[in-house]
Amino acid sequence: MTVTTVKCLVWDLDDTLWQGILLEDGEVELTEEIRKVVLALDARGILQSVASKNDHEPAWAKLEELGLAEYFVLPQIGWGTKSESVRTIAERLKFALPTIAFVDDRPAERAEVAFHLPEVRCYPAEQAAALADLPEFNPAVVTTDARRRRTMYQAGFRRDAERAGSAAPDAEFLRSLELVMRIGRATGEDISRVEELTLRTSQMNATGVHYPDERLRELLADPGHEVLVTSMSDRFGPHGAVGVLLVERLARRWHIKLLATSCRVVSFGAGSTILDWLIGQAAAAGVHLTAAFRPTERNRMMEIAYRFAGFEEQPCACCSDAPDGERAAADGVQLLHLLPGPRPGSPTVRLEAPDLTAPAG
Repeated sequence: MTVTTVKCLVWDLDDTLWQGILLEDGEVELTEEIRKVVLALDARGILQSVASKNDHEPAWAKLEELGLAEYFVLPQIGWGTKSESVRTIAERLKFALPTIAFVDDRPAERAEVAFHLPEVRCYPAEQAAALADLPEFNPAVVTTDARRRRTMYQAGFRRDAERAGSAAPDAEFLRSLELVMRIGRATGEDISRVEELTLRTSQMNATGVHYPDERLRELLADPGHEVLVTSMSDRFGPHGAVGVLLVERLARRWHIKLLATSCRVVSFGAGSTILDWLIGQAAAAGVHLTAAFRPTERNRMMEIAYRFAGFEEQPCACCSDAPDGERAAADGVQLLHLLPGPRPGSPTVRLEAPDLTAPAG
């Protein structure tokens, strides 16, 4: 049975992260075992946050004094319910509830979270020192992007705050970010990042298909396929790997078998920029462009990106050239065809990408 990896662990503070009750004892103690857990999870790319019933200023000051404040994103320190704090963290991170974990010393608090958010995994404080040993806190592969995930999210929050406070039109603000998108042919070293993207991305995954490491390496060695990875950066720092594109190269057409982008870059039009680039490449190669798409409740934004780029569902009699006999109707997958028409382009992103009409390498 596959264990769902935790993406974010939410800590209670009093008698959980530290020993003692801050407002009653004044001084609290952080054990070395708990510090090691925080550092270990952070190094694995698991985000951490706080849901604590405390006054915010003294609690945050204590976290800073202990040298742990930088490891917690979106801390919820106040007097609301723990379930609302956990829900707020999950929604702002755009993480599904089954990928959230919560640790607290009080059974009543764990029960309150479990009642309102039954998909969240709850742990007693007595188990906190051993959390890093549990399988759900041990991703199979820790990529370069995973190790810097927290800092990328923190840069994203600063980016969002500046955007919210900017009076400039949205396009003008995006141009001010100095966005750069890099699309490149994946290498063997990139495969773990590509696999991680197909696992983590559901809202912006065109088919919902997960390609395991072994299959990706087979496709990487197949001249009939292109495996491409997309990264982004701006003046706040790198976004890391934010997209994966799998294209089957047939005699008369190119077929997009998978397009997945991180939900963190939806507002920057990442999916549309990738599609616009690929449309230009297909036109230069003189081939028709099709795409596989399986509509779900979660990937509506990806459907909009395809429609906006000019893809529509069409009869697939012309697509008998697929060597593996793939058909759009299988498992609810639609076959989208690129129709002629103007392309919107993306004036806010500087693009660095390969020429797919030229031989690889």
